[in-house]
Amino acid sequence: MKKSSQLTVASAAICALALLAGGCGSGGSSTNTEGAEQSSSSQPSNNAVVSVRGCEPANPLIPSSTAESCGGQVVDAISSKLIRFDDQGKAHNDLAAEIKGNDDMSQYKVTLVDGRKFSDGTPITAKSFTRAWSWSANVSNGQLNASFFSDIKGFDDLQKQGVPADAQFSGLKVIDDETFTVDLISPSSTFPIQVGYTSFAPLPESFYKDPKAYGENPVSSGPYTFESWQHNAMIRLRKNNDYGGEVKVQNGGIDYKVYTDLNSAYSDVQAGNLDVIDRIPTSAVKTFMTDSMVQSYNKPGSSLQMFTIPATMEHFGQDQEGRLRRLAISMAIDRKMLIDKVLGGLGVQPTDFTAPTIPGYAKDLKGSDNLKYNARKAKEYWAKADAISKWPADRSFRMLYSSDGGAKDFYDGMANSIKNTLGIKAEATPVPTFSEFRGNIKKRLYADAAFRSSWSPDYPSPESYLMSNFASSAADGNGSNDGDYKNPKFDALLKQAAKAKDTDEANRLFQQAEEILLQDMPAVPLYYGNNIGASAKKVHGMRLGWDGYPIFSELSKDQ
Repeated sequence: MKKSSQLTVASAAICALALLAGGCGSGGSSTNTEGAEQSSSSQPSNNAVVSVRGCEPANPLIPSSTAESCGGQVVDAISSKLIRFDDQGKAHNDLAAEIKGNDDMSQYKVTLVDGRKFSDGTPITAKSFTRAWSWSANVSNGQLNASFFSDIKGFDDLQKQGVPADAQFSGLKVIDDETFTVDLISPSSTFPIQVGYTSFAPLPESFYKDPKAYGENPVSSGPYTFESWQHNAMIRLRKNNDYGGEVKVQNGGIDYKVYTDLNSAYSDVQAGNLDVIDRIPTSAVKTFMTDSMVQSYNKPGSSLQMFTIPATMEHFGQDQEGRLRRLAISMAIDRKMLIDKVLGGLGVQPTDFTAPTIPGYAKDLKGSDNLKYNARKAKEYWAKADAISKWPADRSFRMLYSSDGGAKDFYDGMANSIKNTLGIKAEATPVPTFSEFRGNIKKRLYADAAFRSSWSPDYPSPESYLMSNFASSAADGNGSNDGDYKNPKFDALLKQAAKAKDTDEANRLFQQAEEILLQDMPAVPLYYGNNIGASAKKVHGMRLGWDGYPIFSELSKDQ
């Protein structure tokens, strides 16, 4: 998913091994509130509905259709998966009682906990997973997140044009209502972590009768139930009183209020008309930590902010000219100045394509200097590219972003930095809403312009960043490789990493893959974002989880 950020930890990768033996348990998340001021007013109510700043989902509320943050928060709130992650990125069994791999981790046996149900009263069974995963991976169903299932045997068969929409994975076998097996194309030590991602949620039988209708009114398997969706205004979630999992909900529900302007959202928090915001507008980044009208939150995160340069963009292809221009653009951006002046220091200059809180993050990869401001080299590379094919003097380098994402000042600053460094025209162009912006990217309408992109890991591993955004299998509308970047050497390294015997070996291979990206620059990393937000004074328990989103279940407020 294209989301925000968080404190992820090596414990999630380590915990994968414990999950194989049914370990990691189902303990709750930490209640540490460091980094956020807490209200000291009267006892909070467990029945109060808490309002949270949201944005309009770009797609129906179907797990495998949700590839962005606006819908992702909602789908995750109403969906349980085999495992769940606590706020530190640590994995806990949820619907799974055990996920047990064979000796080489090429097959997994999944045993479900007993007695869990969907909110429509039907039981959650092994078939709830095998049929859902098969439908999601099937090319006939056109799901954005189909590539997440590419490790399962039979994926290629489900990707063949003309395959029946109800065809099933050959690599998934139901043993009984509580047990199924998963055969993988190749060994994967990260599979028990991957299944905590949104797309791996189970689906009830009612889904298949009318998937379109379900996307507007989904059934729950998690701690919240879906109540209503007033498009471009609000999504209402309510506490699931029949939920049988370990997450303890401290409120009566969530009103996910859609805002197209962060300043308005922040003003509403100050006035007590909105309870929680998980972003801070540019106008408040220098003052929100000392703003007495709100409770502030600021902690390190795992989001990577980038902009993508599509492979189709003239003069920016994956050839010698294109690589030179991509590197020149990257080195023409004064990131430190923009982070300090626009973000108020609430970000970190990037050195790779992951984030500092992810095991495997590296500061000194070959090519990491390509992410530093260097006006001399930027001009040199641009001139070398011009010697191959001249950049038209009247042409502007365009960077697109959505108006409702709070990115205007940063993108305007980048355009000025590129223009002043390279002596070319450069402009930042807004698109009115995130929904329209993502829809146009999906339709490949931005074939000749760069566009804003961001990533928070779907599971705590470099694999989530690299596979999702840059693998060939995630290109051409089959995933989140929106620039349609393809490099066989990069793909081969990802496959080798998936077969690694331990985390250290896998991370070394991931870093080699990143060194290819640092030369090809299919997307330009801009900064690692902090997790920042604020809550109204009457709110309790405001924290942002490992994925950068408010932990809905822990929120409460005074009546």
